[in-house]
Amino acid sequence: MKQLLITTLLAMTTLSAAAQDNAWEQAAPAAQQSNPDQKYLAGAVPVADDHVIFETIIKAPGKSQKQVFNTMRQQLLALTKDASQTEQSRLVVDDADKGQLCGSYRERLIFKNKPLNLDYTIFNYHVIADCRDGEATVKLTRIIYIIDPERDAQMMRAEDWITDRYGLNKSQTKLARVSGKFRRKTIDRKDYLFDIFTKALAQ
Repeated sequence: MKQLLITTLLAMTTLSAAAQDNAWEQAAPAAQQSNPDQKYLAGAVPVADDHVIFETIIKAPGKSQKQVFNTMRQQLLALTKDASQTEQSRLVVDDADKGQLCGSYRERLIFKNKPLNLDYTIFNYHVIADCRDGEATVKLTRIIYIIDPERDAQMMRAEDWITDRYGLNKSQTKLARVSGKFRRKTIDRKDYLFDIFTKALAQ
C-alpha cells in the first residue's frame, strides 16, 4: 500500500526536463562563516508534540487583520505558482473571517545539479498562517520527503530524518552524512520563505 502511494505521488508530479538549480538560492550570496554548518546544528530543527514545526511571529505594525490576511494570502498563492512547485500545490484553508490560511506544497528541492547528476527530493510541506491585527503567526510543518524519486523512491517524515537525532552526527558537531543535506536545504528553504513573508508584511 505504501509503495502504491509513492508511485501515485510520483505519477502526479510533473518535473521539467531541463532541470535547474533552486532559483530561490541564487537571490543572495551565502554568508561566510568559520563553521558553515553552525546554523544547522543542535536546536535548528524545533520539535513540538513529536512534530517538526518551524514557527515565527511576523510583525505588521498598523495593519488590520484583513490587510495581514490579504498579504499572506497573496504570498501563499504566489508560492503555488513558483517554478519549483508541482501542479498539486494549492491553498487548502482560506478563511478570511478567522484570519486563517494554509497552503499545501509539493516542490522539487535540488541538492546538486551537474551534467548527468541531478540529485533532488520531492519536498512536501504545509505553510500555516494565523493572521491578526498587526501580526501573523506563520508555521512550516507536516514535512514529508520522497527520497530518490527516480530510482528507489521512499517516503520519509521530517521527524524521522532531519531532527537532531537523525540529522546530526552523534556528537552533534556536524551534519549527518546522508540526511544532513535534507536538514540543510529544509532550513535554508524555511529561512527564505519566512524572509519573503516578513518583507511582504513590512511594505
